[in-house]
Amino acid sequence: MHIIFNGLMMALELAAIFAVAWTGFTAPLIFAAGTALLALGVGAALEIARLRYEFPFYFDRPPGRSMIVIVTVGALEAITKAVLAGVVGLLTFLGTDQERLKFVAVIFAISLFLGVQAVRFLMDRLKARPMRWGYFRLAAPLGLLFSAGLTFLPAPGITELAKRAAFDLPTKPTMEQASEFLFLLKQSFDEIVVRMLSWVFDPALAQAIGAVVSVNMLSGFVIALYAVLIAEGIRTLERREP
Repeated sequence: MHIIFNGLMMALELAAIFAVAWTGFTAPLIFAAGTALLALGVGAALEIARLRYEFPFYFDRPPGRSMIVIVTVGALEAITKAVLAGVVGLLTFLGTDQERLKFVAVIFAISLFLGVQAVRFLMDRLKARPMRWGYFRLAAPLGLLFSAGLTFLPAPGITELAKRAAFDLPTKPTMEQASEFLFLLKQSFDEIVVRMLSWVFDPALAQAIGAVVSVNMLSGFVIALYAVLIAEGIRTLERREP
């Protein structure tokens, strides 16, 4: 019975990861809106809880009406991150090149899978609280993983990008066309950074540094958000094991 239950949990985990990536690929607008709402709902409570612990660290005497300050600052931080998560989620999956979007969805799913495994490992070995640890500490490593995966996508040169902007991009582009162009611009900028770094460092090291400074790192917060939600959901179900 225990083996069957564990197998079921693994299947649910993989299904949830697939569902998140598939939603982003097939319905980017819904994915972006849902991501923003989740980030706001999860983030508001966590940001306020974090600030309650941090205030004694920063202040010998908390400001007057400190709880009001904590709630206000926490809410503003959560709103900012929610907007960022929604925009990043939209730019990640919105576009016109279906082959490129499929590749991005696969890298996103792989990164999400590894993020869930990392959270579960910390839960089992260190008794970490997945929601708190993942929300505040998992974005950077998952962003690096996602960014490294996207380095395998070809980046257009500046000349090609200028031609696309002049001849292929309409005067009033759709959201999909604008997002596709922004993604190509981001990839082109990353390639320029890597080439400049190659003047000083070994090409392999330059590629690694380029992944760290890439705008794609921002996607780590979105991946971390879903990783902790999936891990928390699986943990809740495991506690009800018959």
